[in-house]
Amino acid sequence: MKKIFYIILLIFQVSLAQNAFEQGNQYYQKENFQAAISSYESIINSGKESADVYFNLGNCYYKLHKVGPAVYNYEKALLLNPNDQEIKTNLDFARKMAIDDIKIIPKVGFHKLIQDFTSTYYYDTWAWIAVALALVFFLFFLGYYFSGTTLKKRIFFTGMFVILLGITLSVSAGIFERNRLENEKPAIVFAETAPVKSEPKTSSPDTFILHEGTKVYILESIANWKKIELTDETTGWIESSAIKELK
Repeated sequence: MKKIFYIILLIFQVSLAQNAFEQGNQYYQKENFQAAISSYESIINSGKESADVYFNLGNCYYKLHKVGPAVYNYEKALLLNPNDQEIKTNLDFARKMAIDDIKIIPKVGFHKLIQDFTSTYYYDTWAWIAVALALVFFLFFLGYYFSGTTLKKRIFFTGMFVILLGITLSVSAGIFERNRLENEKPAIVFAETAPVKSEPKTSSPDTFILHEGTKVYILESIANWKKIELTDETTGWIESSAIKELK
């Protein structure tokens, strides 16, 4: 009986979320962006997240010229659907509204080569590649098992060895990429202006100023302060209330 109740409740929640999403789309078409935001955020507040909802929220905030929320929601959408080109394009447009132009210092060395390779795909894509290769490996095994000649057996055996290397590489790349993403703690500056200090205290002098929409990476937390790093490897302390964490 309880299972039936939970199923009915789930269907009801999905129906409400779908209705809110369609209502948000209607508001967006009518350029009532604030009403659309309320509809989309009601879905998120109910615990139903999706790349489409965050993407539409980003579009609404972009239309209202609210760079911080726009960048934040596009980034959230990209976390859920990392290969979507439309999300990446709109995120680039939103970033151009931000005041801060933080340079990206490229990494060098062997670690960079590994990261460049593993970041080619999201970790779940690497997992699917490994599964596909495993299926091919099974087919090659059948070919090897039922082959009637030594030459064919050698060909299938060599193929199995190469595919096994591919599976190992795909799994390793997926694990590396997942660990990298899990260790990252990105956040978006929501305050219009946010002073970054050399120490986690109000009396500390300002090192530099960040503005709404800038992406930072959290390194450490002390009380209501966060130690952050920028893509140019500059670090400092910022008040927790000035930023919003992406995950």
